[in-house]
Amino acid sequence: MLGVIITGHGRFASGLLQGVEQVVGEQLQCCAVDFPEGVSHGELRCLLEQACASCDSGEGVVILSDLLGGSPFRVAAVLAKQHPDYQVITGTNMQLAAEMMLEREGITPQRFRDMALKCGQRGITSLWHEEQKQCTQKQNDGVGSDGI
Repeated sequence: MLGVIITGHGRFASGLLQGVEQVVGEQLQCCAVDFPEGVSHGELRCLLEQACASCDSGEGVVILSDLLGGSPFRVAAVLAKQHPDYQVITGTNMQLAAEMMLEREGITPQRFRDMALKCGQRGITSLWHEEQKQCTQKQNDGVGSDGI
């Protein structure tokens, strides 16, 4: 099974992991690495390296980060450049994290990466857009008022 590390500013990582586990249950080979104020880049790198080592069973690791270009992303990117079986995904949201925890058995880090981007994008919507989809679906199902 792929290892998953969640990282981000403040308590983003631990909060997201707590939320994911509330929805989909406890996760093996998964941990959160927070980046609170006062932690250096060197300390963050050590924490991420330890987390990767503890979660990697030999099938690879995916690091989910909060913000493109932020320190957690940049440190994770350095680690991924050193390990061909590591992938880094940024802009992580709850939709992506929860769905992908259920899909990580038996897939490659690259397949996880590609699927995760679709999951994350699907999770970004609005009430209005969802209502429009439902209206369109009802119209397509009914084809007309008499069902013909």
